Amino acid sequence: KENSKRERDDNPTNNPIESTRQQQQTTTMLEEAKALEHALAEESADLDGYFSDAPLHPEPIYPDVDQNFDNVVVITSLPKVSQTKVEKLTKVIMKLVSAIGTLQTNESSLYNGFYMPFGEKTTLGLAFVEFTSALEAKRAVEVLQGCSLGKNHSLVVTPYKRAQALADISSNSEFEEPSPAPFVEKPNTSHWLEDTLQRDQFLVRHSKETMVHWSDGKQNPPTLDYDGAREKQAGVVWCENYAFWSPLGNYLATLVPAKGVILWAGPEYKKVGRFPAPGVEYILFSPRENYLLTSNHRRDDPNAIKVFQISSGKLLRAFPLYPAGFVDAKNTNKEDIGPPPPFSWSHDDSYLARMGKDLISIFETPSMKLLDRRSLSTNGIHEFQWSPKANVLAYWAPEVNNAPAHVDLIEIPSRNKLRQKNLFNVSKCTMVWQNEGRYLGVKVTRHTKSKKTLYNNIELFRLHEPGIPVEMLDIRDAVMAFAWEPRGSRFAMIHAENPSSTKVNVSFYDMMKKVEAKNTSKKGKQSSSSQQPHYVSELNKVHAFEGKQCNHIFWSPAGQHIIMASLGDSASGTLEFYDVETKTLAMKEHYRANQVVWDPSGRSVASVVSQPIGGGHFKFAMDNGYMLWSFQGKQLYQQSHETFYQLLWRPRERLLTKQEETKVIKNIKKYERQFDKADKDRQRALHLEETKGKRADRAKFRETLGRLDTFYNKQKEDRMALLGGYDSDDDSNYVFKEVVTETILSTKEEVVY
Repeated sequence: KENSKRERDDNPTNNPIESTRQQQQTTTMLEEAKALEHALAEESADLDGYFSDAPLHPEPIYPDVDQNFDNVVVITSLPKVSQTKVEKLTKVIMKLVSAIGTLQTNESSLYNGFYMPFGEKTTLGLAFVEFTSALEAKRAVEVLQGCSLGKNHSLVVTPYKRAQALADISSNSEFEEPSPAPFVEKPNTSHWLEDTLQRDQFLVRHSKETMVHWSDGKQNPPTLDYDGAREKQAGVVWCENYAFWSPLGNYLATLVPAKGVILWAGPEYKKVGRFPAPGVEYILFSPRENYLLTSNHRRDDPNAIKVFQISSGKLLRAFPLYPAGFVDAKNTNKEDIGPPPPFSWSHDDSYLARMGKDLISIFETPSMKLLDRRSLSTNGIHEFQWSPKANVLAYWAPEVNNAPAHVDLIEIPSRNKLRQKNLFNVSKCTMVWQNEGRYLGVKVTRHTKSKKTLYNNIELFRLHEPGIPVEMLDIRDAVMAFAWEPRGSRFAMIHAENPSSTKVNVSFYDMMKKVEAKNTSKKGKQSSSSQQPHYVSELNKVHAFEGKQCNHIFWSPAGQHIIMASLGDSASGTLEFYDVETKTLAMKEHYRANQVVWDPSGRSVASVVSQPIGGGHFKFAMDNGYMLWSFQGKQLYQQSHETFYQLLWRPRERLLTKQEETKVIKNIKKYERQFDKADKDRQRALHLEETKGKRADRAKFRETLGRLDTFYNKQKEDRMALLGGYDSDDDSNYVFKEVVTETILSTKEEVVY
């Protein structure tokens, strides 16, 4: 009974107070609903005419799905690893692909552009990589193809579309051999060496013009070969920046800062190669023209320096401007950092080297891998250079703690130390190789114990002799310039007591001393073997000039001749042509000259007044231009340009050995006759070409005379009939008299005692 009573009390219908409250709430809700309905009706009446009668069917608008996979590559032949090693393998692959370009990412889905599928227990040995652009994906295929990942794995990189096409190929389908690409003949890059007139070429850059000229080394004006006429017709500029010849002269490189480097070759200067390098400011060819290095000088670019293979256009590797650890990452002052360490090619293109902090990194070509997977440790290294004719590295390092400064010669790839020369109290060293690699000169700037006084000496290495002996030439003066004779044993240097002196001395030395023949026979007669002088390895002074006004020296590529020049804005522009053999000297002048450039044959030389590109207004613009001289100092040609930037002779490879050149010199008389005959034939052909119009007029005049004579002879009978049988052309009808008239033109009296 108590439970039944409690249930009746809890039921709201049996409770009068609760029932009244519910009725009041219901009434309030009905009133609010009627008010809302009335407000909506009024608003609908106000908006009448704004709504469309068409039924509304809302459908979501989705973005188009990107089905272009040109920026995706598939990497196969990867190691199959377990779950514990996936992270390590991912880091290795990500490091390789990140050096190529930027990967596609999505922050919301945590997608990083890399996916490596996993099987039941291990990975499947492949990975998908998505770049931000198709160009980066193409570059990844070129660079990573065949890249070794350990001893047993070599990467295979395939574009995603190609992988799809391969997946659709049925195993039962027959192989269809693809048709070969049509043969396209490449331009003859050595056509200019076949010139019958044996001329050289040089390039000039002035204003917006880039021109290539022929020069025969004589007083004939240079002949234009090409000036970018094809590009002018297309409305483009052939060269916007500096131009560069390749070391053997086969290619001409022009820089397009917005795009990269373009190579031109052949008699018509056709485009033979493009190398993408945005912002490029500097390029470096390898000596044998197999590779090309570009740099944009940007510290913030991890791919600031790029190495390309010229034949294929393939990007082999990219480097940052500074090697790792070379500069402090916190240092943002460019002046304190200094210039980046340069790359240097070996003479045969086998190696590319760059200096780092206490090391030299040597990379093999074409793989661009570190030689023996380790750098050459060189504590405190300041500078290194390759030998011009051998895979030998020369470097110097200053004093560190108690260890002396030293100059080392290292053979590559064995890393054997061929020679080491210890030096003390060293402030600075400058190394200069002889062109044939037979000698190495090291200018050593030393200081006293107080470090207040500096003096110089020259360390001379003889690399072609056993043990590589070293001789020291003590020079108390300051040495301002040092240069080897290109294919000889002599060298020249400019020195003075004070580096700022206007009057300097120029000294010439020879590493080989000429020893005259001695009388060794008993009867006082020389034997046949001792009649000829011979040379011994001994340093000797050949000649010296005192009180000269020069600051640069330039040897002729053929040797024997040298130019002592005073170059610069504040210099006199004096050019002194000196023959070391005959001791003859010719003095010339080119006011404000700042460059002297020999042609590769040594026949002629150019003195240049130029200004930098993009350097603003040049205050000496009226002096801009160049002069061509013979090797003896005779002026051949002069040309002025208000804005003149560059003059470059086209290099040519030496085809004769030293022995063959000696043979030519012995038979020079025979070759002189051949060249004299060729010169006469050339002059005659030139004369005939110049007088071609005159000879045509003369032939026409003689033809007219002949026609008139024939007409005159036909009228002879009529003429005699009119004259009564008299023939006016018969000499017997005339009387000839000889009269001699003497005229005194001048007289002179002499008194003879």
